[in-house]
Amino acid sequence: MKFFCFLFALQLVVSLCLAQVKVDGLLCENRTDPIGMDAAHPRFSWKLTADRRNEMQAAYRIDVSENASFSGHVWDSGKILSDSSVFISYQGKPLQSGKKYYWRVKVWDNEGKASAWSAVAWWQTALFSVDDWKAKWISPGYIEDTVNRPSPLMRKQFTEHKKIKFAVAYITAHGLYEANINGKRVGDAYLTPGWTSYGKRLQYQTYDVTDLLKEGNNAIGIMLGNGWYRGIIGFADHKNVYGKDIALLFQLNITYTDGTTGIITSDESWKSSTGEVIYSEIYNGETIDHNKNQNRWTEPGFNDSQWSGVQVKDYPKNILLATYNEMVRKHETFKPVRIFKTPKNEQVIDFGQNLVGWVVLKVKGKAGDKLTVSHAEVLDKAGNFYTENLRAAKAQDTYILKGGEEEIFEPHFTFHGFQFIRIEGYPGDVVLPEDVTAVALYSDMKPTGTFTTSNLLINQLQHNIQWGQKGNFLDVPTDCPQRDERLGWTGDAQVFSRTATFNMNVNDFFSKWLKDVAADQSTEGAVPWVIPNCLGFSQSSTGWADVATVIPWNMYVAYGDKQILRNQYTSMKNWVDFMQRQSKNDLWQTGQSFGDWLFYSRDDDTDGSSAITDKYFIAQCFYSYSTQLLINAANALNKQEDVTYYSTLLKRIKDAFLKEYVTSNGRLVSGTQTAYTLALNFDMLPESLRKQAAARLVDNIHAYDDHLTTGFLGTPYLCHVLTRFGYDNIAYRLLLQETYPSWLYPVKMGATTIWERWDGIRPDKSFEAASMNSFNHYSYGAIGDWMYRVMAGMDTYDDGVGYKHIRIMPHPGGGFTNATANLQTYYGNLSSGWEIKDGKTYYNIEIPANTKADIFLPANQADDITENDKALALDKDVTIGKSENGYVGLKVGSGIYHFAVNGVAQTTPITPVAPVRGTK
Repeated sequence: MKFFCFLFALQLVVSLCLAQVKVDGLLCENRTDPIGMDAAHPRFSWKLTADRRNEMQAAYRIDVSENASFSGHVWDSGKILSDSSVFISYQGKPLQSGKKYYWRVKVWDNEGKASAWSAVAWWQTALFSVDDWKAKWISPGYIEDTVNRPSPLMRKQFTEHKKIKFAVAYITAHGLYEANINGKRVGDAYLTPGWTSYGKRLQYQTYDVTDLLKEGNNAIGIMLGNGWYRGIIGFADHKNVYGKDIALLFQLNITYTDGTTGIITSDESWKSSTGEVIYSEIYNGETIDHNKNQNRWTEPGFNDSQWSGVQVKDYPKNILLATYNEMVRKHETFKPVRIFKTPKNEQVIDFGQNLVGWVVLKVKGKAGDKLTVSHAEVLDKAGNFYTENLRAAKAQDTYILKGGEEEIFEPHFTFHGFQFIRIEGYPGDVVLPEDVTAVALYSDMKPTGTFTTSNLLINQLQHNIQWGQKGNFLDVPTDCPQRDERLGWTGDAQVFSRTATFNMNVNDFFSKWLKDVAADQSTEGAVPWVIPNCLGFSQSSTGWADVATVIPWNMYVAYGDKQILRNQYTSMKNWVDFMQRQSKNDLWQTGQSFGDWLFYSRDDDTDGSSAITDKYFIAQCFYSYSTQLLINAANALNKQEDVTYYSTLLKRIKDAFLKEYVTSNGRLVSGTQTAYTLALNFDMLPESLRKQAAARLVDNIHAYDDHLTTGFLGTPYLCHVLTRFGYDNIAYRLLLQETYPSWLYPVKMGATTIWERWDGIRPDKSFEAASMNSFNHYSYGAIGDWMYRVMAGMDTYDDGVGYKHIRIMPHPGGGFTNATANLQTYYGNLSSGWEIKDGKTYYNIEIPANTKADIFLPANQADDITENDKALALDKDVTIGKSENGYVGLKVGSGIYHFAVNGVAQTTPITPVAPVRGTK
């Protein structure tokens, strides 16, 4: 009997343990155990996991210490009654530079149960003060070849007489750098220190190099490249944008096992020379000559007696800042899917995917053999290698062999956009597949979203959206990755930003870039076309410059990170104020504008058809939208005076729009799809005119045989507006259209990324104008936002941004039998999927712990819905809300839910439940 009592007690204890809430997924400033943080008040986030439904946090306690045993407390928050688990600011003792701190958290849930302490996490601070920098800026001491500008090598040997406990290197450059210590690479990032507005903001990277150092002789070797700083960037062979110099700043802080410290810095004692990289430019590629390789120059014992010294430079250090965004790293690799000869008898390799990065090549040949690797996105109509659309970018890597043993070639300071390569000068007749590998490079953003459906073409479209994002999110959001451009075009980033938040965690990526938006914004508030502003002028264009308001708000909504609004609020306000000063009688009708870029027309997509939307009409719409977003931000930041002022301005802007651009019966001066889409999406029309305007939009779509005609600015909102005003069926028709212009036309033509133009390759396989015809250009991929938030129905409320308060409202239709979206939020996995089978529609939904959700399912009444085969009235975890507009409202907490609705959900017109986010 005692034995059975013991088993019962044991089972009870085990069950209680299993039911206990757990804490994991600890992040400091969005990163796991980060090194090199210069935030005085870093922010902590964590996730709750539990087996039960309706799991909510009621309180938390954060413990921060100088050691892992938590005997050196620097902050104990105590028990804080709050359900907040994201972006909790450190409030302890002042942090010290270059120091490691440990933290843990425990929580109490809504049943009063306490978790155990989480696993211990940590972060390492960077350098808080300019005075912490002891290093000196150094440049090569030799006379540079100013034509080819070979990559400089910088070197330092030193001896350590003590055992090393911990060592941290801080590195940055004018140009790009690649560092080695004792023959081993420092870190796994590429194209460091990244691209910023170098004259105002220059990032440095922090590395734990403890394992690379040793007691005794050591050597540091760092190679520099021109990069964005002084290389060719922009148009017309423009170089030296930020300076003619190339320079290094290096500092190594060492802590020894006896408690003492040491420091090695870049100074006049370093040596400089050149090596095997004899030419390197981002647009043109790299030339590597293995005959000029200074063998083992990064190792101790190398004889550098013939090397030159260095020049010490007095470059500023007060613009230095730690790196918070994810660095560029290697990701997927691709082997050839075919190796073939073109009709021109050129040897070409197809990797099957349009990607951004470079090719690693293994080759064996004679000394002096020269190989040239050219890069292209597509083949021409005849099947030949096509590079005309690269314009002035040579996009060629040239390799010169030393001979003898097998040699491996790989670039350092360039990147290419390509699916195909052409190899010239390869020893032997045919390249072997095992000797060539394509490597994808992009910022190391964490993948967060997946989306799949029953339609294979739509699945490929989603693939193309994601690869367009990967290829163009290479430290900055570029327009394209292959031609002589590759710039941070603001309009492209603005229209795609919300889609980007689903596919990857871009919080840090955009936070970094938006600081450059603010840095390069003119004193009058104008936002340049590209950021960083390497073009050198500050002209603004509507829809492009609105990046200053649109992306901060989108990031806040997607991640719930109020800090991005605080950081960007002045920039947001300055942009709206700029438009107000440019306006007369509250109408903005001055200045240059790109308009609805690359819209469709029956003849030509730049002019000459009824799809032209008045540029000042567009400007007034975005003037209103940016003002609304500024009001939203002011509300979030509790700036009530600004709310009042800009709300009054917003009314005047809309009144002026109605007077100037709308007839008394609601017809717009521009009768295009983009005009009606923007007017409806931004609530430029009074309620009484909206229904007829939506009908006019649909009539226009029908007039183009159910095709879209929108360009960059109208496309992101088109399907959202159709859904909002009850035309789901038309939105699905546009999504599934397979002929030009449409999202699926490029898919049917074999695209693996999003194209710049709707018809980059025409049906007869000829090309659009080579002057502007990128085959990796993410803007039109903004349809993804509609697929995730409408089709799968997964969204977040303004009163619970960052998916703290979730809205699930799927829209089955379009002949699909299933669609599922999954998103890794800061709270955990969020999922919404539906499937039609056996005369029913099934909905599978997962709500992460510490959140709540409102679910809207297409049904006539609650009695038509079951959850896990139970009537809703018998389900204690589901509260039935209001039924309207053909949807039944349900309120739930966290957990996994399986609903079934009698009957097959149909795409029928419905009255909108809510406007598109960002308008009121």
